[in-house]
Amino acid sequence: MPLPGAGIVVSVNLSARKTVRKTPSDKGTLVFDRGFEGDAHAGDWHRQVSLLGLESIGTMVASGLKVGPGDFAENITTSGIDLLSLPIGTVLKLGDSSELEISQIGKVCHTKCAIYYAAGDCVMPREGLFAVVRSVGEVRVGDAIEVVSLGDGACDRTPASAIAEFEAEKAAEAAALSDGSAAAISRRRRS
Repeated sequence: MPLPGAGIVVSVNLSARKTVRKTPSDKGTLVFDRGFEGDAHAGDWHRQVSLLGLESIGTMVASGLKVGPGDFAENITTSGIDLLSLPIGTVLKLGDSSELEISQIGKVCHTKCAIYYAAGDCVMPREGLFAVVRSVGEVRVGDAIEVVSLGDGACDRTPASAIAEFEAEKAAEAAALSDGSAAAISRRRRS
């Protein structure tokens, strides 16, 4: 099976606090098994680095929001690579030497972000990817993003509870949609 096509880094986004929009930058330094140096989300866990496609941000812009890279608290804004087609365990090479392994696809938002309160929705929980740092280096705007290997659906850093929680949330949303109850989803997201 051929590997998916390459993309590029559109923005590197960092913040000193969680649950806030990140500030776009031209570059950032990845620390092994931690995340970006100086970023609030860096740490000893499975969501060290977050990625979101510019295409996903475009969906929110089309709905009338004035948003851009970093506004969804993603560390790396990408373009040209279909992030949602990549399974957990996929290894991505960014630039000359940095490598990330996808550890989670989407997330459950227990605390709503500024975007959610402004729009009543946020694309990051459905279309954001999370990764762990496997090889360090500097990531810069314009760096190529290449798929080194496709994952098998597992990452040794991802706890089973995180996958189960996300799968349960997706199943609940699907059930609500099949019942024709989009309002129920909206109410659940607000709680």
